[in-house]
Amino acid sequence: MINRQNIFWDSLSPLGGLTAMGILIMASARLSWAIIVSGCLLFVYGITVFSFVFLINNTGKKIFPQNGRKTLFICFASFWGCIYVFLIWLFSPFAALETFLVMMLVPLYCASSGIAEKICFPQEKSSLDIFEFVSESVTDAAVISVILIAFSIIREPLAYCSLSLPGTFRGMIMIFKFNENSFLPIRLFVSSAGALILMGYILFIFQLSKSIMFPGNRR
Repeated sequence: MINRQNIFWDSLSPLGGLTAMGILIMASARLSWAIIVSGCLLFVYGITVFSFVFLINNTGKKIFPQNGRKTLFICFASFWGCIYVFLIWLFSPFAALETFLVMMLVPLYCASSGIAEKICFPQEKSSLDIFEFVSESVTDAAVISVILIAFSIIREPLAYCSLSLPGTFRGMIMIFKFNENSFLPIRLFVSSAGALILMGYILFIFQLSKSIMFPGNRR
């Protein structure tokens, strides 16, 4: 049995259980992409759970049937995901095009995070606590966002010898960019295969640190 549960160390966490690995690989090539997708994670997770629990508490079982709630949760997540894409499109159309595929995956990760089951099938028959569910979902999204941004800060300088922020008509603003003829960038890290190799080294350090900090946990 696992003796301790932690949002980073837990077996169901993004690093411990390798959940959200697709988002981490695809959106970490550029810091600007990571920031946009992180905003999408927080927006979709938080607003979806808030609106879903609010309607359940106020409509009841007749208008919001028990059997179809999980399907409706997916529809809610997809709707708010589209709203976020539209807002990014107004801010920077090219940035929205670059991250469109990853942002469309966020509602699927939100629906598969397990929060929908907790809302649709609560252990207690009392009314659902909106603050509890929203805080839990936002925490899950924040963990993925922190890991995504941290990984992109490591990966982009190694791959492109630069660091970027979202903005302008080009989709990103360069914080710095070194000469491409230098010993960097390591073009291997541009591809998904290179990102997996880099992630493998990070996971090795993560597992080693986990075994030292939490020796009682089962691998």
